[in-house]
Amino acid sequence: MRTSFTALSLTAMLALPLGMGAAVEVRAADEANAPAMHAIDVEEHLGEVIAGDLTFKDHAGKTVRLGDYFDGERPILLTLNYYRCPVLCNVQLNALTETLGALEWTPGDEHFQIVTVSIDPNEGPEVAGPKRDSHLKSLDRGDDVGWAFLTGDALNIKLLAAQVGVGYAYDAEQDQYAHPAVVMFLAPDGKIVRYVYGLTYAPKDVKFGLIEASEGRVGDTIDRIILSCFHYDATLGRYGPFAFGLMRLGGVFTIFFLGMGLLWFRRREKRSGGIKRAMHAEVPT
Repeated sequence: MRTSFTALSLTAMLALPLGMGAAVEVRAADEANAPAMHAIDVEEHLGEVIAGDLTFKDHAGKTVRLGDYFDGERPILLTLNYYRCPVLCNVQLNALTETLGALEWTPGDEHFQIVTVSIDPNEGPEVAGPKRDSHLKSLDRGDDVGWAFLTGDALNIKLLAAQVGVGYAYDAEQDQYAHPAVVMFLAPDGKIVRYVYGLTYAPKDVKFGLIEASEGRVGDTIDRIILSCFHYDATLGRYGPFAFGLMRLGGVFTIFFLGMGLLWFRRREKRSGGIKRAMHAEVPT
């Protein structure tokens, strides 16, 4: 499946003032950047496994392999951004941080990890470190959080982007990168399981994506039942209610409440019978 995005246009529209002159400038920019616009599509590579030997630097300057995060136990939420981005990345990462705050799971615990990789090869740990600190402060879950902010050279960045099918383009005139707003869910072995698009992310989309990525090992029984009631809508890039699943969930609750009702009536009948027998036993002969 191939989905097209116009992130550069969105960035330009948010950055420019309103008015007719601005609209003309946006149209001119669109025409000038027409070739670049085709480079920022997302081509989903579902089922493919990302190479674990790609190397980057973490926020502390330590060289790491991408495979270091594929521990075989926890799914990974992956994003491609860049840390000095003035608009799109800030909106996306801030929204993701807000969503994480609404989850009962914390990145780095037994449920999942997050890896954010900069697409700008000129960025290094001196930028990634403060960016990570800022988001961990907003998340307010302490410093021991499994959210990696990585930087790397142009080759490793391009190889990773190609493997996940995310295109991006550099606009030299604005000194900005055009890129789609997308989060990717990887299985514990690095297999690509799901893409979710947008500048905001509903907690259920993130939770369901992680449950799906972990092949049902994350979450309790109720989580799995609810997940069965939400069908991933590829046209929207989100999870939506699935009629058959909702009917199935309704059936589960119907059976549960009927069973509880029958149990209550049976116990009531037993109590009533016991009272009658006791009354008969007390009647003098």
